[in-house]
Amino acid sequence: MSAEIHFDRTGHLGRITLDRPKALNALTLDQVHAMHPRLDQWAADADVACITIEGAGEKAFCAGGDIKQLYEACKAGDLEFAAAFYRDEYRLNRRIHTSPKPYVALIDGIVMGGGVGVSVHGLYRVATERTLFAMPETGIGFFPDVGGSYFLPRLPGSIGMYLGLTGARLKAADTLHVGVATHFVESAQLPALIEALSEARDAAEVKASLDGFASDPGPAAIDARRELIDRCFGKASLAEVFAALEGESDPFAAETLATIRAKSPHLVAVSFEMIRRGATLSFDDCMKMEFRLAMALAPAHDFVEGVRALLIDRDNKPAWNPAGTEGQVLAHFDAVPGCGDLTF
Repeated sequence: MSAEIHFDRTGHLGRITLDRPKALNALTLDQVHAMHPRLDQWAADADVACITIEGAGEKAFCAGGDIKQLYEACKAGDLEFAAAFYRDEYRLNRRIHTSPKPYVALIDGIVMGGGVGVSVHGLYRVATERTLFAMPETGIGFFPDVGGSYFLPRLPGSIGMYLGLTGARLKAADTLHVGVATHFVESAQLPALIEALSEARDAAEVKASLDGFASDPGPAAIDARRELIDRCFGKASLAEVFAALEGESDPFAAETLATIRAKSPHLVAVSFEMIRRGATLSFDDCMKMEFRLAMALAPAHDFVEGVRALLIDRDNKPAWNPAGTEGQVLAHFDAVPGCGDLTF
């Protein structure tokens, strides 16, 4: 077993702990490979009534995938590694989505990208006062993957499109308000909650334990912006979204538009189309679509350049490619030769 991930059995509870606190518990391919068979094992174990996942340390649940490792592979043209990473990560996301046992993500700290993939697809997502959620992929020349095409368009109104294009950050009350989280529990209460979950014998008792520890996080700041977000981000095209934001007098609209325009223009366009399509697709079809996009876009200029500018050199001056034509955007939704399609 890797020292960077731990599995424990406590009573009727199977516990997963991501243990890379210095890397904000960023998800590695080794962790993905360790988690999937353990989830299968616990799914078949009649004595396991519930599964939890948490992150070590006090800063992060899981701040994303191991992007630097992917960056090196893509920069070197190692499409085989990238294909293995995304294929196996997306299969793990599906395993969580289809878990026959209640899967509870204890999101105590930062949760972004790959961390969202191993939390939001579970039956229950517990936020704490330290929760900070975001899907910031367009800012590194990528798209909001790990099932973003499925869960983002299923959030209320047009909040999912807003989150996917802007990478906006949500605090605890916001995550509960929009449905990213199902419960709010103060971080100091998590050990007691874990103990209660270990004693739960079935799904009903798991839910009762979560409901019993849940409290009110207070007002959601994003609620005051919901009407504007729904009005501007519910458009049929990206051009209409931009036009709607330009037509608003609220400074928030101008700030939001500036935020989007600082991202990769091409990946903003791809992300808009992906989220639009995902609204009517099954979970499996969403993941297949995302795998095609990953194979086309992970080796491309904007991802390599975005990671360089934001995470490697940290000059925060990415030189993005232009948005491209509609045809160029739509072409990414076709299978990449030599990579095949995602299968389950």
